Amino acid sequence: MLRYLLKRLAMTFAVVVLLMVFLSVLVHVIPGDPVKTIMGPRASEDLARLVRKEMGLNDPIPTQVWDFVAHAFRGDLGSDFVSQLPVTTLIGDQLPHTIVLAFSSLLLAIVLGVPLGVYAATRPNSWADRLTGLVSISFITVPAYVAGLFLLIVFAVKLHVLPALGAGDFSHPIDYLKHLALPSVALAVTWIGYFARLVRASMLEVLSANYIRTAHAFGLRERVIFYRYALKNAIIPTIAVLGVGLGSLMGGAVFVEVVFARPGLGSLVVDSIKTRNFPIVRGSVLVIALLFVLANLLADLSYRFLDPRIRVERTGG
Repeated sequence: MLRYLLKRLAMTFAVVVLLMVFLSVLVHVIPGDPVKTIMGPRASEDLARLVRKEMGLNDPIPTQVWDFVAHAFRGDLGSDFVSQLPVTTLIGDQLPHTIVLAFSSLLLAIVLGVPLGVYAATRPNSWADRLTGLVSISFITVPAYVAGLFLLIVFAVKLHVLPALGAGDFSHPIDYLKHLALPSVALAVTWIGYFARLVRASMLEVLSANYIRTAHAFGLRERVIFYRYALKNAIIPTIAVLGVGLGSLMGGAVFVEVVFARPGLGSLVVDSIKTRNFPIVRGSVLVIALLFVLANLLADLSYRFLDPRIRVERTGG
């Protein structure tokens, strides 16, 4: 296990370095001059050249890439072009909102999707199974921003039962949860359907195993077989995709935060793209990617720990 952990950490380190290089190069490929965007079209060329020099945009691209990677490993992601505040400070102010939104959506997807999949698996080929499958597939095909707009129109505009925009205040938990409800559901809809289909397929595979038939032969109750023996093994593939799910939710939060005008990394990235504020864009994307990589690493390790059939190789890849 230690050998595998070291191998995964080395791969994670390589991915992070390549990601930093990619983000550093990408900002130079995107069209638009941040200096002209910030200063406006009436700024003189002499002043623009001075500002561009202070920002380090005149340095060769390899030098800029090296500076970003070297400073990023020291926790320095640069400064905002406009306010001159550290990017880490701006990200730190917005990151909690995005993390709360992503984790609440993931929790909601698990709480609703897993029981839905179990219910369908315990009634295969019934009308309940077909209805559950229809609902699940429908959820999977609905983008987060479409679900967000629908929920916004129904529950905020028509029914006036939940707030439409903003995030509330952490110091007022009830108000914050009210503002969190619609964005969380909108972001979780796709993964509710995905978890339901995944758990159903895993449950049906496990229920056909020999040890389940043996449990039936010993006269154990159906409820005990389903929930104590079958579900424990069927849930393992779901754990394997939790890392991917969390990363996808972090990315999907960009659209949901824009739809509901919530603070967070998504809104920060969108606003920074509009002004060509490259340090904020690459710093925010780097943080989201790091969370994605970390979530996948933890999910992979948990999967190998929970499933004794997976053996870590002693040698080789």
